[in-house]
Amino acid sequence: MEPSFKLMLMLAALIAAPTTAIAHGSESHAGHAKSSNAAISADEHAFGVEGDPKKAAQTISISMDDSMHYSRSEIRVKQGETVTFAISNKGKLMHELVLGTEAQLQEHAELMRKNPGMSHGEPYMVHVKPGTTERMTWKFTNAGTFHYGCLVAGHFEAGMRGRIIVAGNR
Repeated sequence: MEPSFKLMLMLAALIAAPTTAIAHGSESHAGHAKSSNAAISADEHAFGVEGDPKKAAQTISISMDDSMHYSRSEIRVKQGETVTFAISNKGKLMHELVLGTEAQLQEHAELMRKNPGMSHGEPYMVHVKPGTTERMTWKFTNAGTFHYGCLVAGHFEAGMRGRIIVAGNR
C-alpha cells in the first residue's frame, strides 16, 4: 500500500471518529453514570477494583464546589472494604472525582491540560454536573495511600484533591 493512501485512510478514520470523544469539561460529559444493570468491571488497579453497590459496607458523602476543594481531604477505609461514594457538585462548573495513585492523577491532569476535550469514562471516575449527585462504588483490595482529584483542566492544580488511606489486614 502506498504511503499517501495509508495517510488518507488514517485521516478518514480520524474524521469518522465519534464526536463523543471530545466531551471533557462540558455538560454533556457527565453522562457516564453507570446503569443499574451494567456489568461490573473486573479490571484490577493498584487502588482496587470496581465494587458491587449491593456489597458496600458504607456510603461516604463528598461534596465539591467552585472553590476547587472537596468537603473531605482524607478518607480512611479497610483493605477489602467496598465503599459507595455519593459525590455532590454544589458549584456551577462541571467537576469530577477520579481515583488513582498520585503519579497516575498527575499524569492524567497533565494530559487534560494539553487535551481539554479528552473523554474518559472508567469505573474509577465520576463526572458530576452542577447541582447533581453521582455515585461510584469501589472495592479497595490493596493497603496503602491512594488519591482522588478533579482532573478538569486546572482544577487538580488549584487544590481539588484528597487521599484515601487503606488500612491493611493484620
